[in-house]
Amino acid sequence: MSDASATPPRQAAAFFDVDNTVIRGASAYHLARALYQRKFFGTADLVRFAFIQARYLLFGESKEQIDAVRERALSLIAGRSVAEVTAVGEEVYDTVLELRIFPGTKKLLDAHIAAGDQVWLVTATPAEIGRLIARRLGATGCLGTIAEHKDGYYTGRLLGDLMHGAVKADAVRELAERENLDLEASYAYGDSLNDLPMMTAVGHPCPINPDGRLRRHAREVGWPIREFRGRPVRVARRSVKTASWAGAAWAAGLVVRAIRRQVRKRLELR
Repeated sequence: MSDASATPPRQAAAFFDVDNTVIRGASAYHLARALYQRKFFGTADLVRFAFIQARYLLFGESKEQIDAVRERALSLIAGRSVAEVTAVGEEVYDTVLELRIFPGTKKLLDAHIAAGDQVWLVTATPAEIGRLIARRLGATGCLGTIAEHKDGYYTGRLLGDLMHGAVKADAVRELAERENLDLEASYAYGDSLNDLPMMTAVGHPCPINPDGRLRRHAREVGWPIREFRGRPVRVARRSVKTASWAGAAWAAGLVVRAIRRQVRKRLELR
């Protein structure tokens, strides 16, 4: 006779970072562009985001960069409705992000789903946007940064910490307790050394498109490495650098055009 109170077997899971692991580049930058087009903020802020995106593609992420994006992004959405920002996110996914998904990562994610694993995105991206991406990919859910909102409007503050670094590992462990997940049988995928705490929390860590520091660590400890950028690393870096400076030039062009408009207006008033 079976024991009805017996603990059910624990399930394996796969945890994926988003930026440069699932999606090429920083997803928040593309959201910022769309919000700029809808007059959420001005040209100077967009230029700041564009240069952060260029630095991210060239050198990977840093704590200082993440903190700067967080503080400015929170101030920009303060007073805006959750529904409004989520609707913009849906459009950004359909028009931009879906086209930037690495096919190799998508195939790997689909394989985990087919194997019956839970699949979670773990990202510093706002939770609303992360859940949207997870839903579109067929993943179980998302552990993301939670921006506080009251009565459906953002307050400009965070609930808890930014989902980054050691916070990712803590969130994964808490989720494992809640969902009865077997972390030793689970997988974690990331591109940056900042994903290392999350990756060491599971039995099967695997860098995807790793930056130089994570690549060196993976080789030292014998982790497998997946490269889904479609070209050898040296060539990929060259193409990324070109794209990054193109983005910076585009942003600088916006500034020049804005200045010209201001000059014309002043001349017309004379």
